[in-house]
Amino acid sequence: MFRTKTTVLFAISSALLMSACSEAPAPSRAAGAQPVAVIAELLQYEYANTRVEAIGTSRAVLSAELHPAASGEVVAVNFEPGQLVEKGDILVQLDSREERLAVELARLKLEDATRLYDRYSRSANSGAVLPTTLDTARIAVETARLELEQARISLADRSIVAVFDGHVGASEVDPGDRVGPDTMITTLDDRSFLLVSFEVPEAYIGEFAAGETIKLETWGTAMPSVQGEVVDIGSRIDPRNRTFVARARVDNEDDLLRPGMSFRVSASIQGERYAAAPETAVLWGAEGAYIWTVVDGVATRMPVEVIQRREGYILIDGNFAAGDVVVVEGTQRMRDGISVVYDEKRLAGSGDGARFSEDD
Repeated sequence: MFRTKTTVLFAISSALLMSACSEAPAPSRAAGAQPVAVIAELLQYEYANTRVEAIGTSRAVLSAELHPAASGEVVAVNFEPGQLVEKGDILVQLDSREERLAVELARLKLEDATRLYDRYSRSANSGAVLPTTLDTARIAVETARLELEQARISLADRSIVAVFDGHVGASEVDPGDRVGPDTMITTLDDRSFLLVSFEVPEAYIGEFAAGETIKLETWGTAMPSVQGEVVDIGSRIDPRNRTFVARARVDNEDDLLRPGMSFRVSASIQGERYAAAPETAVLWGAEGAYIWTVVDGVATRMPVEVIQRREGYILIDGNFAAGDVVVVEGTQRMRDGISVVYDEKRLAGSGDGARFSEDD
């Protein structure tokens, strides 16, 4: 009897409970629901940068190997290895006695031919000199002038001179040696600037251009790094390693660097501009990366493509517009369509700093 009453009471209670549950309204995103407070920032914009590293080899901005123009005996060596010389300085002198005599002889022949031509010219109007004789005398003058110039050139070839300002290298030539055009007297380098050549991957042929600033480091720890500027780009791609050659100019005013040195070359190549969002704003789901944006106070999930990671920020690509707001804290409570509130003053300050705005 007692067990039957208990069963009836339990059934009645269950029926009342089910009835109450069926009449209770289902939870929904009502317009009057309490907005979720988050921390948000305006989307910034930055250029994507790619770091390129290579090994470069330097040469002097002007460099020459000096050879004599003619064969002969060395009578004087007028420089020391490493000496700074000026353009026109005589570095090595060859025996030039015969060439000096040839110059003097050619000068005398020119003077004689000139006197004879002047005499014929004064008599030409009187008819005492035939025109053909006058022409022959004039040709003799021109021939003597050319012979004198040729003799002077031969005399100049007996001196090996500096063709530009620079530092001379070591020499194996001593007075008394016989040298010829195949004998290298010394080297001459203008190392006030160095040109550093290095190879760049083919993929950057459209982005790496003259005017780019690069960083160069030597292999010695005691020597500081230096800055260089790319001055020219190779016109061909090497089919063996798919690279092209770039050349940078490096200031060497302190004369610390030397031609032939190798360098670690690093350059930052600027790419396209992308939105830059804080790391905390970028989330990952089954379909990839996404962020939460706020449009008219409502949260919207937006898929993005990660382009590049930076310190504290990630460059992303997506369907963005100027002035978009991204949620950076509170993302775990986000759902599509819920109301969101954030600090407007903090939002206004999030545009400060080194990043670019969409209107730049």
